[in-house]
Order: sequence, then C-alpha cells, then structure tokens
Amino acid sequence: MQYICVFCGSSPGINPEYASMAQRLGQTLVQQGYGLVYGGGNIGLMGILASTVLEVRGEVIGVIPRQLAELELLHDELTTTHIVKTMHERKALMAKLSSGFISLPGGFGTLEECCEMLTWAQLKIHEKPCGILNCLGFFDGLLGFLDHQVKQGFVTPYNRTLVLEATDPESLLALMNPHLSSDGITDLA
Repeated sequence: MQYICVFCGSSPGINPEYASMAQRLGQTLVQQGYGLVYGGGNIGLMGILASTVLEVRGEVIGVIPRQLAELELLHDELTTTHIVKTMHERKALMAKLSSGFISLPGGFGTLEECCEMLTWAQLKIHEKPCGILNCLGFFDGLLGFLDHQVKQGFVTPYNRTLVLEATDPESLLALMNPHLSSDGITDLA
C-alpha cells in the first residue's frame, strides 16, 4: 500500500469548511487505496483527518515526538504509531514512509513541513509529488508569493512546477498520481 503524508493544523481553524475538507480528503484517500501518514495528533485538522480515515477503515500511521505524545496529544486508535525523539526525526520518518505529500490549512508547522518537502524535491533528495489542497483560497497568498519568487529570479520556473495545487482532493490526487513513488529518500548523512 502507498501512503500519502498530510501536513495540517493542530487547530481546526475558524471556518468549518476546513474540517469538512479534512474529512473529504480522508475519505478520498481511502477510496483511492491510499493510507495516511501524519503527525500523530488527536486535535485540530490532524485529529479530524486521522479519525475520518479510520472511520472508513483506512490505515493511519502517526509519527509524533515523545514530548507531544506525553502531553496526551497522541491519537490512541492509529493503525501504527512511531514515537520519535525530535521534530527532525519526525519529518524524516514521515518522508521515508510516504509516496507523496499534501498540505491542508495549518500554521507555522504546516508551512515549514510543506516548504521542507519542496526543498528536498528541489534538491532531488526525493522525487515525490508535493500538493497543496487550497481550501477556501487559504494558500492563495503563498502561491502568489511563489510566483513572485519566480519573477524575482529566486525560484526557477521548473521548481515552481513542483508545487501541485487544487481546490478539491480528487483533482489534487489526479495531479499527483502520475508522480507517486514508493521510493525512499536519499540519506543526508
């Protein structure tokens, strides 16, 4: 089975549509035969997404640092749970276990994880697709900024194409499917 890693908020956000989109993505992943890899939490969009995948009998792998697990933020019904020491270990393992990446709305952590996976793709550390599920135009500012980076010569037009974007899960997965890979990541050590 291939797994898609999803980065998203530990908050549900202020608009109920964010939670609805997380549920829709979870259902679509299972319908299309994918498992979920995510940050292991039971709160916010993370918890909604994981619970939805489990409710429709999908597989969920959670990767969470021990410190967060000890704060009782760990979703306790996951198919598989990996408890790691650091956030760096978390991202590396999530990347290794996944065939592609999707970002839902979220905060600093979501943005950082999304950008790190894009950077790794740019550097050829992995060749896995990076998708943004642009619910309610949440990522419009970021996508506009990426275009600005291209215009200013800091991002190549080719590297800008590494960011796949859609407003619904079905369209995003259709863009990602030709690029999905079960290959691991190149070891940076």
